[in-house]
Amino acid sequence: MIQTIGYTAEALSTGAGRDGHVRSDDGRVDLEMAPPKGLGGSGEGSNPEQLFAAGYAACFHSALQAVARQQKVAVADTSVGARVHIGSNGEGGFELAVELEVVVPDVPREQAQALADAAEQVCPYSNATRGNIDVTVTVVEG
Repeated sequence: MIQTIGYTAEALSTGAGRDGHVRSDDGRVDLEMAPPKGLGGSGEGSNPEQLFAAGYAACFHSALQAVARQQKVAVADTSVGARVHIGSNGEGGFELAVELEVVVPDVPREQAQALADAAEQVCPYSNATRGNIDVTVTVVEG
């Protein structure tokens, strides 16, 4: 068990999982869920991959900014986009892959990549997924 730093997120899924409802204990997340059209669903709700993409993008972005502050690199207007892919694992189950696109304007590309690489070492999502799923981190122009 990890030692928490004073926060634990809680959410409850009801209904039929991907075709149900999800709500956080504080009500800030309160979404109808539906499988995406690409998986044969209606696409008329959110899905776990969207939520994972949003969480990973926000978490990685926070880690990027923290690393920049630690290294005393002035950054502004940064962004992180996440694409979460789901597909067959070839054994009857499914697996995920993630692509992160990092934008660090007005910072040389090599330095921006070093910041992104450092962020990948401290981001909790990156630490949780490392060795479990394919994650690529690419610095792109904004």
